[in-house]
Amino acid sequence: MKKFFVVLLALLANQFLFSQLENIPKKKTQKAFAKIDFLSIDLPINPLGFKDPNMGYTGIHYNLMIQDWAYAGLGIYGAVSGNKGGFFTLGVNAGIKKYYHSFYIDSGFHFGGGGGAGAPDGGGAFILPHFNVGYDFKSFSINSGWSYVNFFDKGNIKGHQLNIGLEIPLDYKYASYNSLETTSELERLKNSDWNGNSTRNSLLFHVNNLKIKGDSKDTNGEKYTGETIRLAGFELASYIDKNWFAFFKVDGAFDGIDAGYMDVFLGGGYHFSMNKNRSNILLKFGIGAGGGGGVDTKGGFLIYPDISFEQKLFNDLYLSINKGFVMSPDSYFYTSSLGVGVKYYIERNGIIAPNRTFTKGKFKGLEVLVKQDLYFDAERITNPTENLHQISLQINLLLNKHLYVAGQTSFANFGNAGAYAEGIVGLGIKTSPFLDKTTTVFTQLLGGAAGGGNISTGEGLIIKPSIGLDYKLNETLSLRSAFGYVSSKGGTLSSTYVNFGIKYKLSFLKMN
Repeated sequence: MKKFFVVLLALLANQFLFSQLENIPKKKTQKAFAKIDFLSIDLPINPLGFKDPNMGYTGIHYNLMIQDWAYAGLGIYGAVSGNKGGFFTLGVNAGIKKYYHSFYIDSGFHFGGGGGAGAPDGGGAFILPHFNVGYDFKSFSINSGWSYVNFFDKGNIKGHQLNIGLEIPLDYKYASYNSLETTSELERLKNSDWNGNSTRNSLLFHVNNLKIKGDSKDTNGEKYTGETIRLAGFELASYIDKNWFAFFKVDGAFDGIDAGYMDVFLGGGYHFSMNKNRSNILLKFGIGAGGGGGVDTKGGFLIYPDISFEQKLFNDLYLSINKGFVMSPDSYFYTSSLGVGVKYYIERNGIIAPNRTFTKGKFKGLEVLVKQDLYFDAERITNPTENLHQISLQINLLLNKHLYVAGQTSFANFGNAGAYAEGIVGLGIKTSPFLDKTTTVFTQLLGGAAGGGNISTGEGLIIKPSIGLDYKLNETLSLRSAFGYVSSKGGTLSSTYVNFGIKYKLSFLKMN
C-alpha cells in the first residue's frame, strides 16, 4: 500500500509539472542571415551629354531560411560612391543555396523600387538577379559573382556587373503568434526552455535637426546659408553584451528644405548606465548613405558620430536627447545634428539579464508587412498627374491584443516617380478575430516624411489614415488589404489609395 501511494504521488507530481509547462508557449528557432553587398553600376550618358561615373551601390539585407536550401527576405540599397548621393531602393529577396562542404552556390533574385539623385530611374521598378560562389567560415561567409540590374519601367539603368557580399548568421527565437499576451510567472519559466540569457533590444522614434554648415552646397552648386533639415525616423538597436550594441537608423526630411532628403546608417556603440539604470549615456558611430532633396552629398557615403543622453520616464520608456554630426568623410557635406526622441527597451526571450530582476514574462506580438500601394491621381510638381505605385515595408509592435505602434517605409516602383520615398510612423487599432478567427479589421493613422520623384509633398510632411482587413492563411502568415487617404502639408498631394500585401507575424517573450 505504501509503494502504491508513492507511485501515485509521483504520477500526480509529474502530471502537475506537465500541466504547468504545456501552457508555456514553445520556443522556436528561425534560421536567418544578414547580408551586406556591393556592386558598381555603369550609368548611361546624362542629358547634358556627359558620362556619369559608376554608382557604388551597397545593400543591407535580412533573409529567412524557408527551407534548408531556400531563403526569402528584404533588402534596402543606397548609393555610396559616384555622384548619385540620395539614390535609395527597397525590395524583396528570394534565392537558393547549394552547399559543397564549405563552398556554396547562391542563385537569387531581388525585386524592388526606388531611385533619386537625378538618375534615369523611370518609375523606379527594377530587378537584380545574381549568381554567386561563396565560402562559409561558420561565423561568417563571403561570396562574389555575376549580377544584372535593370530599371525596366521606363528607366535607363541596366547592365551586368560583379558583386561581392558578406553574410553573418543571425537566427532568432520566437513563439507562435497565438501566444499573444500570454503571461507566465518567473518560477514557471525557470522550468521551461525560456530559461536562459535574454536579448536586449531598443526602438527609438525621434525627430532630428541637421544644421547645414561649412561649404555644403545644393545640387545646383549654390552654397547653403545655415538652413536646417528637419528629420523624423526610427532607430533599432540590438545588444551584443551588457554595453556594446549594433544599430540600424533611418531618417527622412519633413521640413526645412525641399522634400526628398533621406539617410540610412548601420553602426555600433557603447552604453554607459548610471543612477541605478535610470540614466544612460550612449556613444555611437555609424556609416551609411544619404542625400536627396536637392542636397549634394556627392556619392552619398556619410558618417554619423553621435552622443546621446537618456533619462527614464517609467518602466522601460526613456526620453533621449542626441548631439552629433552627419557628414561626408571629407566634410564636403557637413551638418551638426541635434535630436530628441522616445526610446523603448525590451528584454526578450530569456529570464536572465545583467543588473535586472524579473518577476514574470509576457508574450508580445511583432508583425512585418510587405505591401504594394496604389495612389490614385498623385499630384506632381510639374509633370502630368497620374497614378503612383510603391513597394512598402511596415513593422508593427503590439502594445496589447488590439493596439500597436507602426513604422513604415515605402519607395515608388511604377508611375514615373522613381525617386519618391516615405518614412512614416503612427498608431493602429484592430478588432479581435472573427469569421472562425480568420478575419481582423484594423484602422491606423501614420504620418511623417515623404518626397522626391516630382510628387507634390511641399517640404515633405504627410499623413496617411487607412482602414482595412487581414485574412489569416496560417499561424505565421496573413493577407492584408486596405483603403486610405494620403495628404501632404504644403503640397498638393491629396489622393485616395489602396494596398495589398502579406503579413508575417510572431510573438516573443518580454520580461518584466
